[in-house]
Amino acid sequence: MKKLQLLQQITNEGVVAVLRGETPEEVVEMADQAIAGGIKVIEVTMTVPFALRAIEELAKRYSSTAKDASKYAIIGVGTALDPETARAAILSGAEFVVGPSLNPNTVTLCNRYRVPIMPGCMTIADIQTALELGVDIVKLFPGNLYSPAMIKAIKGPLPQANIMPTGGVSLSNLGEWIQAGAVAVGIGSDLTSEAVKSGNYSLVAKKAAQYIEAYQAAKK
Repeated sequence: MKKLQLLQQITNEGVVAVLRGETPEEVVEMADQAIAGGIKVIEVTMTVPFALRAIEELAKRYSSTAKDASKYAIIGVGTALDPETARAAILSGAEFVVGPSLNPNTVTLCNRYRVPIMPGCMTIADIQTALELGVDIVKLFPGNLYSPAMIKAIKGPLPQANIMPTGGVSLSNLGEWIQAGAVAVGIGSDLTSEAVKSGNYSLVAKKAAQYIEAYQAAKK
């Protein structure tokens, strides 16, 4: 039941913050600001040095059992290349797993523990294989290689596929992706680059609020 609830919450929220940084402390600060701005689904990539520390800290800080809504967020792991990485992240508190590509063994591991898994796919063959393995949401990656029209093309032969574009999604095209049928979008460097460059992490909260506003407008 928890997996179904998580999937519903992720698609209800609609915006996933994909966070990369130089240290776990930097990523925790980015996450704090993104959550303050309204993005409640946080993906910490394993390219972050000591990424598991950031996941563990955020999982404690924003527990799914928190009674205070402002202290609730869904914390997951990204760039999980193999089942060993996925399992380590799950033990550190990750509630969902994202990969840049489709690794069947990682999907099997996540299905075993009833954890949502979102593998990166580029082709119809990849997406069909993901569906056959029991994947609920497919990450269209890298999204900047496609236009929102790609979702309609995918849903021609595979109308049952749930697609989450990641990479290349911006404030200017988020609405197009959602209106094309994306169940959620992943936001990466556009969310944090200005803050990192200036050293002012409150800019992450400001940009996060703009993304949430754009998403809600697209859903109306």
